[in-house]
Amino acid sequence: MDTTVNLWNSPQGVYLIPAIIVVFALLFYAGANSLFRKVIAVIRSSVRDVTIPLELMALPFRVLVSLVGLAILVRYVPVDLAIKDLLHHTLLILGIIGFSWFVMRLLMVLEQSVLKHYAAKVGENEAAKKIATPVHLARKILTVLCVLLAISGVLMTFDTVRQVGLSILASAGIAGVMLGFAAQKSLTTLIAGIQIAITQPISIGDVVVVENERGVVEEISLTYVVVQLWDQRRMIVPITWFIDRPFQNWTRTSSELLGTVYLHTDYTIPPETLRDELERIVSATPLWDKRVAKIQVTNTTEKSVEIRALVSAANSSDVWELRCFVREQLIAFLRLNYPGCLPKVTG
Repeated sequence: MDTTVNLWNSPQGVYLIPAIIVVFALLFYAGANSLFRKVIAVIRSSVRDVTIPLELMALPFRVLVSLVGLAILVRYVPVDLAIKDLLHHTLLILGIIGFSWFVMRLLMVLEQSVLKHYAAKVGENEAAKKIATPVHLARKILTVLCVLLAISGVLMTFDTVRQVGLSILASAGIAGVMLGFAAQKSLTTLIAGIQIAITQPISIGDVVVVENERGVVEEISLTYVVVQLWDQRRMIVPITWFIDRPFQNWTRTSSELLGTVYLHTDYTIPPETLRDELERIVSATPLWDKRVAKIQVTNTTEKSVEIRALVSAANSSDVWELRCFVREQLIAFLRLNYPGCLPKVTG
């Protein structure tokens, strides 16, 4: 023991023992890399239906195994007690951080595995959308908790922090009330995010109308929702909006939609002819899903007749394109065959 301490205190020992520790750290890292490859091979040979992105855990796994190996090594290194305690404390802090990093990457792997499983088939799009939102939010909530636990664990390794924590325990009630008032908005937002994950009024991929803007829900976090608008702009909406205010969700249970086209014509227009023409128009385009195609006289005024064409499509994009197409074709049909039925203002 004395010989090792003397070696540590000597000019050669200052560099030799740290070099030995670094060499062993590299050996542990290489061994962890080999072990991880073998574990991946075993898992993928047993689970073949779903592609699991296990590579996300590779780096934190290697670091964590290396830290565990170094902790065992330092235990048997005959160095000064103060230096050994310092090394143990440092490795403990790094181990807490490494373990938290590994758990967060594991949550990411589980999230992507679940989403890939539900998105494996086109027919399961609705199920994939419904499961994506709670899984995504659950992963973010657990990540935040993991970070908080890691910070708490690191701080609790210091004796001074533990003593300070015990000394302010008596005033924790008052501090908690003050913190509650200060963080009331944040807590409300966090609770709203959890409520969105449970009740699912919106899901990732839903078509919604917010503030008279139509878009697709692109991202749902604990505090906000990103809606990609039709012109590729992004609207950032506080998540409490979807709890406190009404909004339209066009794909809540199904993506199928009905679209309307309004025309104002003269009283002499024959509706039956327009019905036949509408059927011909929608039959000629793949945008129509063959569910609904109707012509109805919905209103009359002293100058014109309001005619509504009702058509259906598989999703919001198709129904928009179909409405524009039907409108253009019906106007062209009237202008060519019934120019006298177009609305006109007489003196």
